[in-house]
Amino acid sequence: MRKLFCYTVFLCISILSGTHLLAQQKRVTAKVITVAKNGKADFKTIQGAINSLSDSSVTARKIYIKNGVYREKIYLEKSNIIFEGESREKTIITQAIARDEWRCSHNEDWGVATLNISSSDITLKNLSVINSYGFDNDEDRLIYCPSDTSNTQRIKTITKRGHQMAMRTMNGTRIRAINCHFKAYAGDTVSPWNTENGMFYFKDCIMEGGVDFYCPRGWAYAENCKFITHTGDAAIWHDGSKYKDSKTVLVNCSFEGYDGFKLGRYHRDAQFYLLNCSFAANMANKPIYRVATSNTIQWGERIYYYNCHKKNGDFAWHKDNLQTAANNPLPASINASWVFGNRWNPLIN
Repeated sequence: MRKLFCYTVFLCISILSGTHLLAQQKRVTAKVITVAKNGKADFKTIQGAINSLSDSSVTARKIYIKNGVYREKIYLEKSNIIFEGESREKTIITQAIARDEWRCSHNEDWGVATLNISSSDITLKNLSVINSYGFDNDEDRLIYCPSDTSNTQRIKTITKRGHQMAMRTMNGTRIRAINCHFKAYAGDTVSPWNTENGMFYFKDCIMEGGVDFYCPRGWAYAENCKFITHTGDAAIWHDGSKYKDSKTVLVNCSFEGYDGFKLGRYHRDAQFYLLNCSFAANMANKPIYRVATSNTIQWGERIYYYNCHKKNGDFAWHKDNLQTAANNPLPASINASWVFGNRWNPLIN
């Protein structure tokens, strides 16, 4: 009888444990939500799919976006989401937004981009995110701008050369973009901004724009990315003014653009690392430079190169000087783990 009782108890515990395990498995297995402009899917808009989710989740939720042109301005305030397109070339999110015009009627940047992110743990895969304003509007426009106090009539000129953000992050961190295309004609195309704890990872991406069109604040790592400059005084920019360790690292990246395009600049404390990068023959003979402002530079000039070459001949200013960086890092050690440390591993989450 005692053996029978023990066996019965063991069986009950096993059943309950199995039920609990199944429940756990259900919790960690996130449903994939589908979006399609046409055809069968859970939603026809990306924003609709986002709105259907809870604000946060222990595990990542995936939104799979089928090929199509989605003319949406995306507002993302929910965390732990993977946005995966069917293909980079054919899954397109696009809007036409001039930041100067937007700020005439809004006192902040929330909504200034095609993709507006104010959350963390976000992954973008196989997508094109475009702000087409500069491509759509060749002529300057005059608009009434209540916030413009530079003239009594409050008339402002909106040009195709003003800031046009494809992606603008607010306070988010741990944001990844893999095999994505970010495109605008003018400045600040990719604006991942968070000097406090911003960590941003880009792999196999194309970025296009004007002045400072790749302009991370905080910690950023870009690998095997192509940068195409359409206009402006610099392609890349960095703000690492909050912490001395903040940095932007570019590995195996290529740069091209209009004749005489310039590589980069900064206004505040910044730290640049470029390794194994290639520059088009028509790049200007102009090093990454500091723009003269009243900002105090605490940590001096920190711009480092290793094995970077320009087609048809190198300039002296991008010769190897990695050995002069703090702690004399080895080229092979500079990767995403080196940038983010134990705070984040973008290769797995």
